[in-house]
Amino acid sequence: MSELVLQLKQINKYFGTNHVIRDVSMDIEKGAFVTFLGPSGCGKTTLLRMIAGFYEPDEGEILLNGKRIDKIPPYERNTAMVFQEYALFPHMSVFENVAYGLDVRGERKEEIKRKVALALEIMQLTGMEGRYPNQMSGGQQQRVAVARALVMNPEALLLDEPLSNLDAKLRESVRVELRQIQQQMGLTTIYVTHDQSEALSMSDMVVVMRK
Repeated sequence: MSELVLQLKQINKYFGTNHVIRDVSMDIEKGAFVTFLGPSGCGKTTLLRMIAGFYEPDEGEILLNGKRIDKIPPYERNTAMVFQEYALFPHMSVFENVAYGLDVRGERKEEIKRKVALALEIMQLTGMEGRYPNQMSGGQQQRVAVARALVMNPEALLLDEPLSNLDAKLRESVRVELRQIQQQMGLTTIYVTHDQSEALSMSDMVVVMRK
């Protein structure tokens, strides 16, 4: 029997009188690549941000490995989010950006070095540890953002339209790499996109959202 990692139960979210998320329930299995697909404004990112902990559902429950997480802050959930705009710290080197979460967690320096080196190797960034975001291309910055998430070894990796700022050719190659890494690591992944071909080429399950 497959192991359930994430469960959403009757999730509702309102912004004022606008009922953005209406009675959403789903079970997500360990190691699955799930995509929320739909046009702008349909609630994809809102739902993802509720899983990450940046928004709280007005009704319903979110469970991670059977434990209810919808009332606890983002840093206490073992999830990691990659944002559309990368959200790298401009004053920090690649190494410092990737190590940031481990540092905050209070891990030992040697362990941080080892984990960062592994994440950079996976994302083909070895040798770029000392660079700063403004010295890198958009594709390289995106890899750093993904490495920063991977290094935390999250129960769920959350990706909010992470390739939308890349040109078409680069987007396709990074898409293939992301899927390969996700499968190699057995990472439970939720991916947000409005691109149907992206959703269909990467996903084990597609959640179609509209209105």
